[in-house]
Amino acid sequence: MKLNELKYVEGARSTTKRLGRGQGSGQGKTAGKGNKGQNARSGGGVAIGFEGGQTPLWRRLPKRGFSNINRKEYAIVNVGSLNKFDNGTEITPAILKNSGLVKQSRDGVRILGQGKLEKTLTVKAHKFSKSAVKAIEDAGGKAEVI
Repeated sequence: MKLNELKYVEGARSTTKRLGRGQGSGQGKTAGKGNKGQNARSGGGVAIGFEGGQTPLWRRLPKRGFSNINRKEYAIVNVGSLNKFDNGTEITPAILKNSGLVKQSRDGVRILGQGKLEKTLTVKAHKFSKSAVKAIEDAGGKAEVI
């Protein structure tokens, strides 16, 4: 091993520049900001999206659509995935969450009719599609709205 082959240990030296700590540092006096001007000042610079007085892009583009602040988002469970429960089980949103079929409860649980149900179950949920109700009742179960 030679002196010219020595390397610093990982993390031994800081990678951040120390600004305004004297001329010898290479980043002294104006701290890399140049002389005067808007960006040299404390709190200086322009707002995000500012284009020098030109109408910004976000104001030039047409606005479309509508976001309903009262919209309800339901956690969705398909009828086919209810086959993992035993016959005669009463299924509630809490049971669905514990079993991992529902990750977040959101504004409730909605049961959709995709898949084939082969068990007799009592399903309690906030919403049902027509095909889900038909599939549950065809299998001999009951669909109850909470």
